[in-house]
Amino acid sequence: MIAIVVASNWLVQFPINDVLTWGAITYPFTFLVTDLTTRLQGATRARLVVWIGFAIAVLISAWLATPRIALASGTAFLVGQLLDIQVFQRLRRGSWWRAPLVSSSVGSVLDTAIFFSLAFAGTVVPWVTLAMGDLGVKLTLAVLGLAPFRAVLALALPSPRVRA
Repeated sequence: MIAIVVASNWLVQFPINDVLTWGAITYPFTFLVTDLTTRLQGATRARLVVWIGFAIAVLISAWLATPRIALASGTAFLVGQLLDIQVFQRLRRGSWWRAPLVSSSVGSVLDTAIFFSLAFAGTVVPWVTLAMGDLGVKLTLAVLGLAPFRAVLALALPSPRVRA
C-alpha cells in the first residue's frame, strides 16, 4: 500500500498527455489492496492498513513530491479508502463482484475530487481535466481489477466444494 501511494504521489507530477498523469495508472491499485484486505482479513485490519499507509506514505511523499501534493494525497487517500471499506462492508454479502466494484468506484470519485481540488486548485495546472482523466482510469481499473480480485479470492479462500 505504501509503495503504491508513494509512487503515485511522485508520478502524478508527470503528465502522460493533456488528461492523464502517470500517477493515474498506479494509484487505483490501492483500492484493490483495500478491498482484498477487507474481504480476507476484515474491516478492522483494512482500516489499520489504511491508517499505517496514510501515515508513512504522507511522510515519504512530502520528501519525494511537494508538501501540497502529500497533504492532498493523504487527505484524499484517507477519506476515499475509509469510505471504500465502509461501502464494501455493507455490500459484501451480495454477488462477489458488487462490493469491490461499487466500493472502489465510490471511493475513487471522492478521492479524485479531494485530491485534485486540494493539490491543484488555484494553480495553472488544468486540474479539472486531469481529474476527469484520472477518474476515468480509476473507474476502468475498478472493472479490470475484478479479475485479480476474484483470482486472489480463489487462491486465498477454501473452495466451498471442499469439505474439511
